[in-house]
Amino acid sequence: MKKMKFGLSAISLAVGIAATGISSTVTAAEPTLSEADFEAAKTVYFQRCAGCHGTLRKGATGKSLEPKNTKKLGQERLEKIITFGTEGGMNNFDDIMTKDEIKKMATYIQMEAPIPPEMSLALMKERWKTFVEPKDYPTKPLHGRNWENFFLVIERDVGKVAIIDGDTKEVVAHVPTGYAVHVLKAAEHHKTLKAKDAGRFWYTQGRDGKLTKIDLWQTPDKMKVAEVQIAYDARDVAVSGDGKYVVGGGYWPPHFVIADAMTMEPLKVVSARGVNVDGEYVNESRVAAIYDTPNEASWLVSMKELGQMWQVHYDDIDNLKITKMDTSKYLHDGFYDPTGRYFQIAANASNQMIVVDTKTEKLEAKIDTDKLPHPGPGANWIDPKCGPVGGTTHLGVGKVTVWGNDPAGRKDQAWKVCYEVETDGPGVFIRTHPKSDYYWADQTKHPEPEIQQSVQVISKETREIVKTIQLTDKAGYAAVHMEFNNDGSEVWVSVWNRKDSKEPNGEIIIYDAKTLEEKARVKGLFAPTGKFNVYNRVNHVT
Repeated sequence: MKKMKFGLSAISLAVGIAATGISSTVTAAEPTLSEADFEAAKTVYFQRCAGCHGTLRKGATGKSLEPKNTKKLGQERLEKIITFGTEGGMNNFDDIMTKDEIKKMATYIQMEAPIPPEMSLALMKERWKTFVEPKDYPTKPLHGRNWENFFLVIERDVGKVAIIDGDTKEVVAHVPTGYAVHVLKAAEHHKTLKAKDAGRFWYTQGRDGKLTKIDLWQTPDKMKVAEVQIAYDARDVAVSGDGKYVVGGGYWPPHFVIADAMTMEPLKVVSARGVNVDGEYVNESRVAAIYDTPNEASWLVSMKELGQMWQVHYDDIDNLKITKMDTSKYLHDGFYDPTGRYFQIAANASNQMIVVDTKTEKLEAKIDTDKLPHPGPGANWIDPKCGPVGGTTHLGVGKVTVWGNDPAGRKDQAWKVCYEVETDGPGVFIRTHPKSDYYWADQTKHPEPEIQQSVQVISKETREIVKTIQLTDKAGYAAVHMEFNNDGSEVWVSVWNRKDSKEPNGEIIIYDAKTLEEKARVKGLFAPTGKFNVYNRVNHVT
């Protein structure tokens, strides 16, 4: 297999502002687009480019696309970059966009970016919808299934989440949500706080800002119980340890919103704008990862462009206490160590993994890595030499980086790189299970189909790649995201069609976690990407 070092900076994103019907008048002599072409290009930009380059195109993980920079490159060069990608971390889009879309996008990014509007608490309340009143929630599951082994699977292009029975492999429901759901969360088991029916209610954050509540005890036709739009473009969500509040983070407007977890009524809006670690004011300070802290009554909210982790205490939301920890840019996604005290998050533009201590509410460490680390929900395991470790894949290079994460038991190894494994291509997700001998890494960000369609299985004991599994050879398809079932005996991997489709075009392939052989397939899915096992996520199994 040919080894290349490519990555992807323009991760697929929400239908954001174009889907809301908001338009902008652009006055520019050259270059120009018709109003219809401008609106079409704006939609594609929000779907495909804004996550890395920013709503205002000022850059983050990806480079600045402001006209002062793009005009220097010119139309022809921009079209080539979008078509073929670059070695600096952006993949090819020739298998996603048409030639006409690429041409229009090259023109669009040479024009001034439209500035989208704000979103008030009053507007959010207007867009708050209840489908099942809390008083009518069932007191026990109505379907007779093992809901704690359900998988919630993002069906990206159709704005749905598929509920799959992990025991029978049957699709239970396709629940309407926001477009291109990025993350799903439930109330997780907490050290001191107790949420009623932990794992029963799930909250999805769509990239169009829709925050949806799902009740796994309902019959399939009633699982969607409420929703509220908290932004035009958004990414993450978290639930308080007592199950009382849910918080959603916006890319635009740059804010986070606290809502009542039972009713979904939005209660409080907190701006993310501020001064970054370099002392510069940032208007577009996007909220990336949000997690409940397993041992404290607080959330961790990552401020992507500020390079800060905010620890937000939810015990008194009227008098909100926020500790702002300076770290590095640009914060993206992360996961806890096995104790739940330390949060490990990628500052991918700084090529670092950042560690913050939720007990002291201070920066604990900065771990230098290769290009653009991206662990997704991450992985923790025991290494024979370094003891407890965590690991990440990278968007910018084919590599897994592993570091020690047990300062109490292995202080000499803590927050130091233990080892690296070269893979065939850059990826987005790494996953494992305490009962597994292996950890799995995808390679979704590589432009070469054979690599993009393969995942690699790495031995915890020998640190070597023991198997490369190519899931498909269909053009335009990629292998993405692994998730174990509740007992760690199976690994579920998505086959994702990167092109938009309104027809079932993907599947999940299930492997035996020990033999690595295929066991089953779940078909009839719409662009399946991330998947979340109820038991593993609620119990912090990484």
